[in-house]
Amino acid sequence: MNFDFAALLVFLTFASGLIWAIDAWFLAPRRISNATTRTTGSGEAGQNASHESVFVEYARSFFPIFLIVLILRSFLVEPFKIPSASMMPTLLIGDFILVNKYDYGIRLPVLNYKIIDRGTPERGDIVVFRYPEDPGIPFIKRIVGLPGDKVAYYDKTLYINSLPVSQILKGHYQGQGAGIMMNGVSLRLELLDDIEHEILIDPGRMSQRLETVVPEGHYFVLGDNRDNSKDSRFWGFVPDQNLVGRAFMIWMNWDRKNGGIDISRIGTMMK
Repeated sequence: MNFDFAALLVFLTFASGLIWAIDAWFLAPRRISNATTRTTGSGEAGQNASHESVFVEYARSFFPIFLIVLILRSFLVEPFKIPSASMMPTLLIGDFILVNKYDYGIRLPVLNYKIIDRGTPERGDIVVFRYPEDPGIPFIKRIVGLPGDKVAYYDKTLYINSLPVSQILKGHYQGQGAGIMMNGVSLRLELLDDIEHEILIDPGRMSQRLETVVPEGHYFVLGDNRDNSKDSRFWGFVPDQNLVGRAFMIWMNWDRKNGGIDISRIGTMMK
């Protein structure tokens, strides 16, 4: 069972705001009225009668915090952690990334319904999306096929509209830490339209063979670690409504197997 933090955040924001509002509009005036009628000579009983409960005090204190976090996380940026090697060498296990939530349109939290259309993904974008076979799981891959594209993959080469996507051999990849298992595989530079990015190819593994056309409102995605990625070659297309946002920056890397924090990756912009 996957934990839905967005739903919890919406609930906490609504609940704390509702408690605060009920107290401010109904209970507080009643307390003040009762305090006025019960005031003793010292006024001590009146002070006690007009004091709000600890429960209300917590709701009033935390509501602005919950609201700010909800707005930032739902409409601006959201943090994610990379748990797998499927996007190596672009993203490493232990990278913490930021995802732009507004480039592809403003969506309501939890419902994921688009209320403002701002744009569509471009080929080469690294996107976070809700896994089509289990929407509770966030996935991250690179968009290689846009709606209407004819996409093929065989002999470890990607073809877009019958044209091969160029690959330039750069040598052998030197894996470290949690990514040591990819040490020695082929490191290549792929030229995807105007986007140059590195990919990993394992010559020792068999290549999938696939040819398909991307339907309207959907995208074809691949991991940069081509022979170690569960992507559109296995489970199909990503619907537009499953998009969460565009990954754009690494703000932290924590890999215990590589000595902890890798300062050199902090602030790295993605492409």
